[in-house]
Amino acid sequence: MNLLVVILKKEELVTEICKELAEEGVHGGTIIDGMGMASIIEQMDDLPIFGMLKSILADDDENEVVKVMLFVMNDEEMDKARKSIREVVGLDEPNTGIMFALPVSFVEGLGA
Repeated sequence: MNLLVVILKKEELVTEICKELAEEGVHGGTIIDGMGMASIIEQMDDLPIFGMLKSILADDDENEVVKVMLFVMNDEEMDKARKSIREVVGLDEPNTGIMFALPVSFVEGLGA
């Protein structure tokens, strides 16, 4: 089993991702709101070394809210999910998001 994590900067794609995953047989997951670290750094007044970085970030509206999508799944489901997510999001483009997986040593409560 694996934990597939998707941190999505394009919030508007969540519905399409969920639709594609459901069509591939993935019916369970959790979606939570998050905030990129850049949003926090932008608000800090006591980091003079980041002055230039702050001015760059202040012009970037895309670092406000991110969606964190979490899915526990087996290897076969993960392969299908990764393919679907890549097709919808286009993770090779900048400022879209990241996707990664972690091994899960046990799972309880999935009804399996």
